[in-house]
This record gives sequence, C-alpha cells and structure tokens, in this order.
Amino acid sequence: MNDPLGDMLTRIRNAQMRGKSTVRTPASKLRAWVLDVLADEGYIRGYESVEDTQHPEIEISLKYYEGTPVIRELKRVSKPGRRVYMSVNDIPSVRQGLGVSIVSTSKGVMSDAAARSNNVGGEVLCTVF
Repeated sequence: MNDPLGDMLTRIRNAQMRGKSTVRTPASKLRAWVLDVLADEGYIRGYESVEDTQHPEIEISLKYYEGTPVIRELKRVSKPGRRVYMSVNDIPSVRQGLGVSIVSTSKGVMSDAAARSNNVGGEVLCTVF
C-alpha cells in the first residue's frame, strides 16, 4: 500500500456512502493522529484500537446527523507523488472556515486553526468539510 492515509480516508467515504456506523482500518500512529483531529473537530464520534485480529486495527465510529453523514467532503491534499507543504500564512481555509485542513507540523498533527495559533506550517494532509 503506497498511501495508508489515503486508504483510510477512502474507507471512511465508502462506509458513509453505505450508511455504516463503524469502519475498520489498519492501525498506525499517523492514522490515529488524524483521527484525533477529526474527533476533536466533531466529524467522527471516536475510535478505538482493536487487538483481536492478527494485525492491529482501528475501529472508527462514524457520525451522522438526521441520517446524513457529518463529513460531506474528505479530500487528500498531499499525496506520495506530490507533497504539499505550506507556511503558516499560506494554509488554506476550507469553505470560508466552515471546514478544516489537517496539517502535519513539527509540533504534531493539528487542524489549520491550531497551526495558525501555534504559528507553524507544515504538510497539508487533507481537507474536511
């Protein structure tokens, strides 16, 4: 697998299209950090580690509002073939601030608002609306 984070985002999109309440993905630290940001921003209910299989997995609890998914759009920005780095002044606001950019900085993975308040730039991993 070349893009583990892109795989997780695709699993979330596919599960929401099918109306699933949970989805499983292989565990990694980067995936957990991105899920922490999604949970803090209110896009997912939460996640937990599952150790009952041969390989550790993460079970993500998806969030719906009146039958429609809370996440309307989930896009990967920085890909393995084309990394996208931005300074703190260039980090984009998603849909005039209604959405969130998830940024990997030297101080950890955080939302665009947190990156601006900490005055750090970094790799823009994905955008959520």
